[in-house]
Amino acid sequence: MSQYMVEIALTEVMTEGFAEKIPAQRQKVNEMMEQGVLTSYALAEDRSKLWCIVKADSEYEVMSILSEFPLIDYMDLAISELMFHNMVALRLPLFSLN
Repeated sequence: MSQYMVEIALTEVMTEGFAEKIPAQRQKVNEMMEQGVLTSYALAEDRSKLWCIVKADSEYEVMSILSEFPLIDYMDLAISELMFHNMVALRLPLFSLN
């Protein structure tokens, strides 16, 4: 399984239809993160771009996964397969039995 960086340009972000779909988008992203399909998801401060890392076997599968996003109609996608993606793992602090 490969990892793909997806850069997403958001279009028409200030429309009523866009705003109405934001809660459903967040829910879908959370579900995909819990399933391990998405490993990261970030939004630019000016809300013009999103970036996410997707685990998939092909670009076609990435497109299939992202087509489930409620906001897909407002997104222009650029997909790049990654050689590697290093990140700090979230973990519980170590504790001593002493």
